[in-house]
Amino acid sequence: MVFRRESRAAFAAAMLLVSAVWQGNAVAGIAAEQSAATTITVTIQTKAGPRQFNVEVARTSAEQERGLMFRTNLPADGGMIFTPYPADGSGPREASFWMKNTPSSLDIIFIRANGTIASIAANAVPYSETPAKSGEPVRAVLEINGGKAAELGIAPGDKVSWAGK
Repeated sequence: MVFRRESRAAFAAAMLLVSAVWQGNAVAGIAAEQSAATTITVTIQTKAGPRQFNVEVARTSAEQERGLMFRTNLPADGGMIFTPYPADGSGPREASFWMKNTPSSLDIIFIRANGTIASIAANAVPYSETPAKSGEPVRAVLEINGGKAAELGIAPGDKVSWAGK
């Protein structure tokens, strides 16, 4: 009986160790993908002047599906731009984003084909599965830290530009 308990305890400890190593590898894999991501400067022309962000680019369907999920350390001037949206280049079309598996509040900025902001879903709630919709066809979507758009005076109608657009 004692041997069985010790065996079960040893097995449980081994499984916890394997789980921890696997999780660590998964997190390391996500971190490696993040550090390998293409980063560009996005400029938004506001009434108060230009506002710049250094953002990752999500070009492929897989990158756009993952977005900023699981991210906990978004720099103050960081974010992600989804361009072209949709990834297959068939846009513009109405966009619908959610916050599933996203632990940080985000401002989701929907950008028309002409580069102007159509709408902003401000302070999207972490982990929410309620869709944030653009309300009209868009060609790109920019995600930045929640509250940043209001803080910097970013508003619908402002012009957004980046290299390669």
